Amino acid sequence: MSNTALRGVIAAIATAIDAQGAPDHARSLKLARHLLAHGCDGLNVLGTTGEATSFSLAERQALMSAYRAAGLPMERLMVGTGAAAVADAIALTRHAAELGFAGALIVPPFYYKAVPDDGLVSYVDAIVQATAENPIPIYLYHFPAMSGLPWHVALMHRLVAAFGKRIVGMKDSSGDMDYARAATKVAPGFAVFPSTEAALLEARDGTFAGCISATANCNADLCARAWQGDRGALEQAVAIRKLFDGKPLVSGVKALLAHIHGDPALARVKPPLAPFSAADRAAVVAGHDAVRAKRVA
Repeated sequence: MSNTALRGVIAAIATAIDAQGAPDHARSLKLARHLLAHGCDGLNVLGTTGEATSFSLAERQALMSAYRAAGLPMERLMVGTGAAAVADAIALTRHAAELGFAGALIVPPFYYKAVPDDGLVSYVDAIVQATAENPIPIYLYHFPAMSGLPWHVALMHRLVAAFGKRIVGMKDSSGDMDYARAATKVAPGFAVFPSTEAALLEARDGTFAGCISATANCNADLCARAWQGDRGALEQAVAIRKLFDGKPLVSGVKALLAHIHGDPALARVKPPLAPFSAADRAAVVAGHDAVRAKRVA
C-alpha cells in the first residue's frame, strides 16, 4: 500500500447533475479542476456534499472512472465508497483502488441502527479482505447525524488493532471538536480531518491533518490562505460557512456555486434533496458577495 499524503484543505466536492438527474461528468470535472487550481490540496469525491448515496452503484463507479480518465491527480483525491450493502461497499472500494484514488472514505452501513461493534468490525473486515491485493488506504467517515452510527473512539482503536495501517484516518462531521481531538490519539499519525475550515489553524499546529469541508467548494482560496496561517482569511472563510447556518447545506452550496460560476445548472440537486429556496439563495449570495468585497477593499 502506498503511503497516503492527503493533508490540508480538502473540498467535499459537489457533484453536478444533468437534466436527467444523472451525474454531469463534464461540469463535475470542470469544478474539480477549478478547486485544485484555486487553493484545494485535495478533493473528497462522492461524499455527503457529492450526494453519493443518491446515486446508483453504476453511476458512482462511472463518475469515479471519469476523474481518472480526465487525468486528474488521483494522489490528491479520496472518494466515498461506503454503502448500506457490504457488496456495494466492496465493489466501490475495489474500483477506487483500481483507479488509483489516494483513499477510500467509508461511512458505516446506515440502515440498521444500534448495531453492535462486532457488526461494524465485520463490515470493515469484509472491505479490507476484499481489497487486500490492492490495499487502498481507508478513512472512516464519522457523521452520526446522518448515518445514525458512530465510529466511536474505542471502536476505532479496535479497528486499527485489527487492520493495522489500512485504517489511516477519518473525516469527522460530528462538529464535536473534543471527539475529533480524541480521535487523533487512536494511533501515531492517524489523520483526522474535521469538517469545518474553522479547524485549520489548529491543524497547522499539528493536531489535525487539515479539513474536509463542504463550503470549501465556495471559499477554497480563503481556506488555502488560512492553512498558511492567515487569520484574516480564516475569519472570512468561516463567515462564508456561517451563511449556511440553519439552512440546507448541500443545496445551499450548490446554489452559491451556480452564482460564483455563472452556471445555473450547478444548483441542481438529486431527490430526495430539494432546491435551495429563492429567499435563502438571495441571502447567501448577498452575504458571500459582501465578504468578498471586504477582501478586495
